[in-house]
Amino acid sequence: MQDTQDLKRIVIEPVTRVEGHGKVTILLDEQNRVKQARLHIVEFRGFERFIQGRPYWEAPVLVQRLCGICPVSHHLAAAKAMDMIVGVDTLTPTAEKMRRLMHYGQIFQSHALHFFHLASPDLLFGFDADVAIRNVIGVAAKHKDLAVQGVMMRKFGQEIIKATAGKKIHGTGAIPGGINKNLTIEERDSFLKDIDQMREWSRGAVKIAKDYTVENLEAIAPFGSFDSNHLSLIREDGAMDLYHGNLRAIDAQGNKIFDQVECTQYLDYIAEEVRDWSYMKFPFIKSIGPENGWYRVGPLARVNACDFIDTPEAEAARKEFMAVTDGKPNNLTMAYHWARMIEVLHSIEKMHELLEDADLQGTDLVVKGERRPEGIGLLEAPRGTLFHHYRVDENDQVTMANLIVSTTSNNEPMNRAVTKVAMDHISGKPEISEGLLNHIEVAIRAYDPCLSCATHALGKMPLVVRLVDAEGNEVAKKST
Repeated sequence: MQDTQDLKRIVIEPVTRVEGHGKVTILLDEQNRVKQARLHIVEFRGFERFIQGRPYWEAPVLVQRLCGICPVSHHLAAAKAMDMIVGVDTLTPTAEKMRRLMHYGQIFQSHALHFFHLASPDLLFGFDADVAIRNVIGVAAKHKDLAVQGVMMRKFGQEIIKATAGKKIHGTGAIPGGINKNLTIEERDSFLKDIDQMREWSRGAVKIAKDYTVENLEAIAPFGSFDSNHLSLIREDGAMDLYHGNLRAIDAQGNKIFDQVECTQYLDYIAEEVRDWSYMKFPFIKSIGPENGWYRVGPLARVNACDFIDTPEAEAARKEFMAVTDGKPNNLTMAYHWARMIEVLHSIEKMHELLEDADLQGTDLVVKGERRPEGIGLLEAPRGTLFHHYRVDENDQVTMANLIVSTTSNNEPMNRAVTKVAMDHISGKPEISEGLLNHIEVAIRAYDPCLSCATHALGKMPLVVRLVDAEGNEVAKKST
């Protein structure tokens, strides 16, 4: 272990414009050379324990309390696992398509929120800009159209969620074996009247992200970037599928590490390790091992790993994206933004397609089957591949829950990005300004981390319980 006693410490706390609480610590020697840089997750949530003992049908509603930004992802992943518990392998067309519409609404609103309100201040004003304007208020003041566009795109996605899940946040639409409502004609028509505007704004968002990446390629190519493996769900024909598919992992050159792995086999391919300085776990590919088997997930990984996107405009955008690296995986950290906007365009194309499908007005909503003791649900959340795994006893109570959350998979890549940016932009500088420190946060924000979702540690929390009397005297003490 490195001796840090004589090193100077810089702490960025909290990391701003992300969901959840985290901090960065940077250790410097006497010449201000970086010796260590780490992203720490400082909150603990423990939902894998909270869910134990609860009836299995509560899981899709309970676990989405992990997060107010991406609750739909947890709602649907848990619902997919509960489908397996109740013995359902195939939903009705109405239930399948309603869930997909809900999910694309979630992707659309989450990506719009991140790009226009959290990431855009850095892209529009520069990493070193005055902190007084490098925020959403500054964007609204100087780029009003973009700020309004971001709000309206998020609103559209949130209304889609409300119509499919019952509420914009923490809905109840997906239930074991199906869904509890369909989409009315009135709801459908209210969305269709705005769909062309949303598509136009999505095209514009792709252009903004593309132009930024291409025009600044020389500067951003090395910025927090490194070769990595990539993991995502893939449809059986190799297409991107954000709601359902099998696992594919590729290396930095695009070679397949594994392909078409069914969700029930994920533990044969993915493992996790714990480090004592973070409440986030560190997943890795078993066949490679923890040292080199880490991988990236999310928009960058999904665009890199898929063979094609099944909507025409997003597929054209994907081809332009891949052309930058001559068809090889794009390993640039800042390219996450461009990939994210390609997914925004894909999502609005899919929503348009679904809204014009008469199955959404169907009345056959739920399927029942033969009860099973175990269920696993995987999908692509906005931030990457999400795993929900449950076991249920004969009393219908959850006895085991394992969640591998998207940001958890990006834990090692984010730490590597933090280290690389610190070494390239801070190490050896006589003075370290706020703007230089913001470079660290820019690299983290590229991943759009949800730190609240990702705080799940193995084992038990260190806990000391003290019982005191009315005078404050200690009566008993228990450590765990």
